[in-house]
Amino acid sequence: MLISFTVENWRSFKESATLSMAAGREQQHGSRLMKLNKYRMRVLPTTAVYGGNASGKSNFISAMAFAQRCILEVVQPESRITVEPFLLDQTSKKNPSKFIFNILIDKDIYEYSFSVTSAMVKEERLQKITSKSEITLFHRFADDDNPHFHQNLGNNPRLRFAFEGTRANQLFLSNSVYQKLNDFEDIYNWFKDVLVFIFPDTAVRQIGIFIDEDSPYTDIFNTMLDHLDTGIKELTGEDIAFENLPISDDLKRQILSDLKESHGMDIGMGDGEKIILRLKDDRLQVKRLCTSHMDSHGKPIRFQMHQESDGTKRIIELLPLFFQLCALKSEKIYIIDEIDRSLHYLLIRKLLESFLNVCGNETRKQLIFTTHDVMLMDQNMLRRDEIWITERSGDGSSELISFAEFKDVRRDKDIRGSYLEGRMGGIPNLSDDLLQNFGEAEDLSS
Repeated sequence: MLISFTVENWRSFKESATLSMAAGREQQHGSRLMKLNKYRMRVLPTTAVYGGNASGKSNFISAMAFAQRCILEVVQPESRITVEPFLLDQTSKKNPSKFIFNILIDKDIYEYSFSVTSAMVKEERLQKITSKSEITLFHRFADDDNPHFHQNLGNNPRLRFAFEGTRANQLFLSNSVYQKLNDFEDIYNWFKDVLVFIFPDTAVRQIGIFIDEDSPYTDIFNTMLDHLDTGIKELTGEDIAFENLPISDDLKRQILSDLKESHGMDIGMGDGEKIILRLKDDRLQVKRLCTSHMDSHGKPIRFQMHQESDGTKRIIELLPLFFQLCALKSEKIYIIDEIDRSLHYLLIRKLLESFLNVCGNETRKQLIFTTHDVMLMDQNMLRRDEIWITERSGDGSSELISFAEFKDVRRDKDIRGSYLEGRMGGIPNLSDDLLQNFGEAEDLSS
């Protein structure tokens, strides 16, 4: 689980900003909070981040995604780190960007942090947080070639060798795993296997199992599509020849190579079209994703994905995520930017309620999302500490604020009205002169 994430000097976030998933003292919706008795802590299953356009919502999510890429992607020796510091301040341009994760793995909390410039990793540290203290497992500085390991790790020659072989533009956590050392593998795997980002242009690659005749999820998925009033009776696949795919021969060879490792792949072809490739009994199956509707006589009519609305395509993309989130033993953390894109409020609310209804004291799955939909700002569904706002200050920098910080946000208060009135920030600061400017505009068609 994610306990907290802090970013400093990234895009619009000049100063340190922290999103905490640790629950406050209020008891509302307490039955769905994960309990960490060892730390005397309760952890939230969800967080909604609001804010006006260009207030920093997406920038905060991108900071987490960038940190994940730094950890997981292989860095070439001469590569620059694609860090994006705050640019509206001359000092910040030169300073490193910093990222701090507090995460729960098994029964223990770890804090992993690093700061980087475009040229190098300036500092990197991993700590194990106990109920009484913090134990530093390793601490690395750019200007110090000596490894700083915990005493239980310091005598490991392979670990010291990996440290000495870590390049200036590379994280030691990553390199230790690349060198097939398992000392910090659980931390690395958390970023690789648990944390999943979905941006508006992300192609979700989990659709294939829902058109597989042997899959137990196919009927459930089609029933949900019907219940969500999409008009779709069935998600199906149309067989096509692999050699007819409109992609280069080099890409085809790469796909066939990757399939040997994964046995399955989804490819977005533009305009919402998706190609599903599977290896089944060592035979290649290639299908074009389609939908089936019923005509006025009850006869099934096949639609291509480009014939479906943006909202329908968005539902088909998001449903596999909620399948995963609602699985009883799931420990996935989905972070979705603009969850409400192209979707009606009632549909998003139904998906969120389905997720929250299966959360409890032992569950570890989490959903963090950004949204503009104020109808979701409802204390009957979300706690105050599950609602955050981003606000842009006068110098162009962003802040992140929890609704729990506002003293007058009571359980019975209409927080939606207060938010729209601007009492809590996080809304566009629009000038009345805008209408006057429109009125004085020339006719562009003349």
